[in-house]
Amino acid sequence: MDNNNLSKLPMMAQKDIPNPNADAKQIVALVKEEGRVVGYKLSDGQVLDKAESIKLAKQGGIRGVGIATRKGNEYLKSLPDESEGNNLSNLPSITQK
Repeated sequence: MDNNNLSKLPMMAQKDIPNPNADAKQIVALVKEEGRVVGYKLSDGQVLDKAESIKLAKQGGIRGVGIATRKGNEYLKSLPDESEGNNLSNLPSITQK
């Protein structure tokens, strides 16, 4: 595999890459419970659980993410771009009680 193919691996890991709507929100924080991501806070202040977030992303309501699958479970994954700061793993966390 040459370097051009290697650079495409992050995109190939996505199961679905929805087209964001013009009014799509961005994820600004992760909602965590006991260290695990259970939801996301959006740029409009809305807090959604993982299932709601995946559904909204599939409808084009969240920009900058794709849907990936691990062990049969869907989850949101940052789309690769030139910035590390907007990767989901680099966002601030909110602890849910």
